[in-house]
Amino acid sequence: MPYKVIVPKGSAPPLAPYSPGTKAGNVVYVSGTLALDSNGTLVGKGDVKAQTRHILDTIKAVLEAAGGSLKDVTFNQIFLSDMGTFARTRRPDTAFAPIWCGQNF
Repeated sequence: MPYKVIVPKGSAPPLAPYSPGTKAGNVVYVSGTLALDSNGTLVGKGDVKAQTRHILDTIKAVLEAAGGSLKDVTFNQIFLSDMGTFARTRRPDTAFAPIWCGQNF
């Protein structure tokens, strides 16, 4: 099956041999994303809201580079190092409402 590797401009350098995204047919798979800038430096150290915003911007860039948008997301999953930060990750910005399915914005 043919596929296309998606690497948006300004992507963080990979920590392992993977790409930020892959498109197979009409489906885009976004790799696990960390709050790293294009130099591989942590964004928003100690600020989970800033890190969440950066990660969502990164996901948006992958989707757009593949010809999609946040409105095309059908599933997302997050992993936190501290569940006490969960509430601060839920509403980073209403611009990301399409991927927070079922939330009241």
